[in-house]
Amino acid sequence: MANPTNRAAGRAAAGRAGARGALEPSDNGHLDPVALAAHLITIDSVNPDLAPGGAGEAEIAEWCAQWLAARGFEVHRLEERAGRPSIVGIKRGTGDGRSLMLNAHFDTVGVDGYEGDPFSGQRHSGRVHGRGAFDTKGGLAAVLVAAHRATLTPLAGDLLVTLVADEEFGSLGTEEVLRRFSADAAIVVEPSELDLTVCHRGFAWFELTLHGRAAHGSMPEQGVDAIRQAGLVMRELDELRERLEQRPAHPLLGHGTVRVATISGGTDAATVAASATLTIERRTLPGETPDAIEAELRQLLDALAADTADFSYHLSRLVARGAFEADPDWPIVLMLDEQAERVLGRAVTQRGEPFWTDAALVLEAGIPCLIFGVDGGGAHAQVEWATEVSIHQVTDILEHTIVAVCG
Repeated sequence: MANPTNRAAGRAAAGRAGARGALEPSDNGHLDPVALAAHLITIDSVNPDLAPGGAGEAEIAEWCAQWLAARGFEVHRLEERAGRPSIVGIKRGTGDGRSLMLNAHFDTVGVDGYEGDPFSGQRHSGRVHGRGAFDTKGGLAAVLVAAHRATLTPLAGDLLVTLVADEEFGSLGTEEVLRRFSADAAIVVEPSELDLTVCHRGFAWFELTLHGRAAHGSMPEQGVDAIRQAGLVMRELDELRERLEQRPAHPLLGHGTVRVATISGGTDAATVAASATLTIERRTLPGETPDAIEAELRQLLDALAADTADFSYHLSRLVARGAFEADPDWPIVLMLDEQAERVLGRAVTQRGEPFWTDAALVLEAGIPCLIFGVDGGGAHAQVEWATEVSIHQVTDILEHTIVAVCG
């Protein structure tokens, strides 16, 4: 007899397959961005670098590539890393207008602990539900439909739709796109709750190894206790945090932060720890470069080494990403703000985010940009949704902004 849980999973899978079959990439009927978002949610695109065994982006990339091709877009498939494709769809303009890049990501975080079917794409109570609904398949659907509508009449400038892999982990998709393509301006579609996100923090992760000397626990004076050294480091990091909080706050982002994310050391209760390893996270503000942040940490550690006998360390930078900040007077910011106010019927708030996005990479490539996306909730949480009305609103705002930018 089949396990009842397996039967339920089979019914859910069959339901998703049926939902997929109801919407084909080549369907040229009425384009409803909410129905499209619901369908995209049914396609499992969990990032395998975050969740081992995750499906990855291959299926959703192929589906979107076919969708774009069926509507006359020139389609490029980028796949430097096998099984992790990104898609670029281009509608060429007449050649005398500005180009615009729309960027959205395929991948989602994992689904362990998700309440209900994470790939249901169910619609009720004015919301579409499932993993990625908010982050960011609601926005992805809005990008596709807006791009199609805006280019039904030829534009003066080129429109580039960049749908990328791996935003949730290493950003390999956007990095690959930016090595091949550029534009005069860009909109990065992430869940901003219909606000304009004009800045966000950066981050840097470091691994610090402290080198002690093992000794019998009954004679600790014969060793060098790496765990005691770790305590000294943590005290100094607390003082660094206090100094960061005393600096002038960014008007939208507040202060930078520093914390110890993980710590390990020692072998057993009877032995002085010969080593200890700490992972340190530093969240940064615009203007704080990864090199400057590392130099700040090294200065702190070198001062400890000068004042502490037998203090020895090795610091390595794991990954670092710069902060992002848009100029409020950039044309793309002014145009998106104007179209959002017109569609929403109210002034639009400008905000900053504590987390990092691919917008920082886009800006580093020399493309003025900002972040805008749907309303909803549950990003990376046990229940995720986007509001249907916001998906329609983002679609309309993007459509009108494309026309305003590309001419």
